[in-house]
Amino acid sequence: MGEPSRPPGTVQAVAHDVLPPDPFADDPDDPARAFGDDEDRLDEPISDSERTELLADLSDLAVYQALLEPRGVRGIVVDCGECDEPHYHDWHLLRASLEQLLADGRMRPHEPAYDPNPGDYVSWDYCRGFADGVTANESAY
Repeated sequence: MGEPSRPPGTVQAVAHDVLPPDPFADDPDDPARAFGDDEDRLDEPISDSERTELLADLSDLAVYQALLEPRGVRGIVVDCGECDEPHYHDWHLLRASLEQLLADGRMRPHEPAYDPNPGDYVSWDYCRGFADGVTANESAY
């Protein structure tokens, strides 16, 4: 027997215990200490309104991907408020991150896109406007 089948487009979750060890574990000079203790945040479940928003984002993401991926768009770009840099997320990576946030209440760190072509990514606002335009155009007929 092989792996159990999953619906297309779903990503298998990775258990925390199979991740590489933290190189700063038990290090009093761990630079991540400035961000606070992750263990405190793990006990806080996401609220009902956050869950509703995440489910809506996942639904929207599926529509945006269906409309834009055939046109060569690889994913979504998000301007990061922490580092003031754009973050490029392929469709599957963003979906996996949102699903993980929904399941675990947080996202694990991930590798950014390697040498992304900014022209291959669009913003959430662009996606929303494109989807609205397609919907408006289809309802006109």
